[in-house]
Amino acid sequence: MHIGDFILSKEGNWIGTIRTLSLKAKLRLVPNDDGGPKNAPAYRVLRGNFRIGDAWEAQTPGNSPKPYLRLRLDDPCLKEPLSAALFPSDNGDKAKLVWNRRRESRRS
Repeated sequence: MHIGDFILSKEGNWIGTIRTLSLKAKLRLVPNDDGGPKNAPAYRVLRGNFRIGDAWEAQTPGNSPKPYLRLRLDDPCLKEPLSAALFPSDNGDKAKLVWNRRRESRRS
């Protein structure tokens, strides 16, 4: 499900809005220049000046992998942290944020 649209700023930040039935928020993904361990997030997700999540670089599987960002957002109004993916356009200046509901496994 498409829940947001983002553009890449000149400074290398992704700027956009996430929209659902109960949530509308402007977000910024700011490069994580802190370094840190190998698995450190590539971006910090900010709403205003507050950090609400992180984003890691990833690639789609298959013969022609494409880069995207895996996001994990958290907020007290959410039942649990939200996981989503930011997929850049072919020219890399715009991106769509998508989310899929986690499916519960069937019990036998």
